[in-house]
Amino acid sequence: MPVTALLADIKLQNKINLSNEPISYITLTFVNRPALGILPPENFPDKLTESLLSVAPSGMSRVQTMACGSCSNENAFKSIFIWYRNKERGHNTPSDEDLSTCMINQAPGCPDVSILSFMGSFHGRTMGCLATTHSKAIHKLDVPSFDWPIAPFPRLQYPLEEFSRENAQEESRCLEEVEDLIVKWRQKGKPVAGIVTEPIQAEGGDNHASPDFFRGLRNIARKHGCAFHVDEVQTGGGTTGKFWAHEHWGMDDPADIVSFSKKLLTGGYFQKDELQADKPYRIFNTWMGDPSKNLFLAEVLNVIRRENLLEEVTRSGKALLNGLYELQAQYPGILSRARGQGTFCAVDVCDDATRNSILFKAREKGVILGGCGDRTIRFRPALVFKEYHVHIFLNIFNDVLAQHK
Repeated sequence: MPVTALLADIKLQNKINLSNEPISYITLTFVNRPALGILPPENFPDKLTESLLSVAPSGMSRVQTMACGSCSNENAFKSIFIWYRNKERGHNTPSDEDLSTCMINQAPGCPDVSILSFMGSFHGRTMGCLATTHSKAIHKLDVPSFDWPIAPFPRLQYPLEEFSRENAQEESRCLEEVEDLIVKWRQKGKPVAGIVTEPIQAEGGDNHASPDFFRGLRNIARKHGCAFHVDEVQTGGGTTGKFWAHEHWGMDDPADIVSFSKKLLTGGYFQKDELQADKPYRIFNTWMGDPSKNLFLAEVLNVIRRENLLEEVTRSGKALLNGLYELQAQYPGILSRARGQGTFCAVDVCDDATRNSILFKAREKGVILGGCGDRTIRFRPALVFKEYHVHIFLNIFNDVLAQHK
């Protein structure tokens, strides 16, 4: 079937309006993939305004599209380094020495600056991102890396209300370590240009920290002149009950860069004006995203707003977490540390073998669950996951757990 007829049929059968534009524009968008860095469509800025910029994080006025999460973070790091070196120079004009030394991988053209990350983090599998990824050895094995600082991420005790003092002490310890590492790396001649963190460490085991911890981290970045990069590749898009997980921190100026992918259908990052690349080709690759994904995203955002799906996520997430609390009380030898924000929930299992068996038996019953960390089961339902879906799942999950009792 020709593309024009196919799209017309989709609109007729599903009664969806992919765009207010003529069908010819939609057709052109889907059959042509422009090299956005040099030949973007004339109306691409308008399409960004309708889609990504309509959900821009607080304080963000610019967006750079990319193809995936790894290349989003990789180029966000590059933006941080460019910004940092221009800040050190006091201007954005490189010297002749900068230009010549960068060609042979030497300073000052290739400066020895760093990104601080956290144990348990996952930011991607490309070279720069791997230097900030510390979730599984298999991602990093045999690949050369940078000497960049790695801070401890808080290991909270649950239930949170019973360990408020201990958790506050743990977060304070981690923040002190962040500052110590920044000072240490500056003394080593490898100053920290940026700090990157996930609002919830997903791949590393669904590790949470309090809003106070992230506010403290943001203040440390300001104090030491580091860019603050919030990686929302896994948490962005509404699964925590807010469109961006960092909105739970309650900050007017939460970050300098926010990266995204997955539920946003396209990759990329939002940034403050001052982190915009200062010259052509500094942030560049062949595709730099795909305009067709922005059309899809605009309609997804319309559905989220029209059907109040973030409120739905909050309701179903509360039911899911309460159900996990009840199951961990019923099966204390199997489950522990139930936790979550919205439907972005997780629970720990007694050991890796039992976790894997539970995942397998759940799949046999038609429920696809994922593992993360050493022994965690994570829950990632769609935004249309409703309370009655929660109860269907909990009944199945209970049956699976009963087989392991």
